Amino acid sequence: VAGALASGMDRDRRIRLFIDIGTNCEILLAAGDRLLATAAPAGPAFEGAAIRCGMRAAPGAVEGVKISDEDVLLQVIGDVAPVGLAGSGLVDAVAAMVAAGLVDASGRLIAPDAPGVPPGLAARLRQVGQERVFVLASRGDETGTELGDDPAGWLYLSQRDIRELQFAKAAIATGWMLLLEEQGLTAADVAQVLLAGSFGSYLSPTSAVRIGLVPDVALLRIVSAGNVAGEGAKMALLSLRERAAAQALLEEVHYVELSDRADFNDRFVDRLTFP
Repeated sequence: VAGALASGMDRDRRIRLFIDIGTNCEILLAAGDRLLATAAPAGPAFEGAAIRCGMRAAPGAVEGVKISDEDVLLQVIGDVAPVGLAGSGLVDAVAAMVAAGLVDASGRLIAPDAPGVPPGLAARLRQVGQERVFVLASRGDETGTELGDDPAGWLYLSQRDIRELQFAKAAIATGWMLLLEEQGLTAADVAQVLLAGSFGSYLSPTSAVRIGLVPDVALLRIVSAGNVAGEGAKMALLSLRERAAAQALLEEVHYVELSDRADFNDRFVDRLTFP
């Protein structure tokens, strides 16, 4: 409610999607004079939990990843040696690996001897136990080039990590897709996507579209909204008029329960793959 209040979801005639990404993802669709809402259980992947080398967004956390033909470029919070992988870095890494052909549409890491894999990237496709991983860097090495042979020194993305992200993004994508269908709309009808919350604000729109987390719309239509829930709470505290507007929003919003949908599981499975 606070996020909807601060972003003016009920004051704009355009078709807009509000997505507050976290362990539980809140989704709101404004379509003309209708407001529809739902919640999707995304799990803890975006906070770095359940990810082998995951961590919260703090100094040393990788928040951005780019992959070239032979190299991996990391953006690290605090400009220090990489220690772990933040949620935005996880999304960036998987999106870059999909684009580079290192992860197929089903989410499977390819073999290092697969045709067409550049030698520099093939050398990063390793094993940790029985699990295939992609090594992003060597922990504590600012250059990230000396990977070594000890998995304990690697900052990597595992096959299981990719699956965790797939489950999270499929739950969210199923949520906004079903809201659009409730109104007879498609992704192409969406004029603006607002990414909210501390995580959503740092998420790369390009990567979010690439993995199918948000609708495939022009990147200029995807806006980082920041902590609008906090802003809305301040508005309600400081203004009686805004507090009344927040109360009115409760009456306007129609809630869609995903667990009641017989087709939810089928839609969820369809959204597990990468576009």
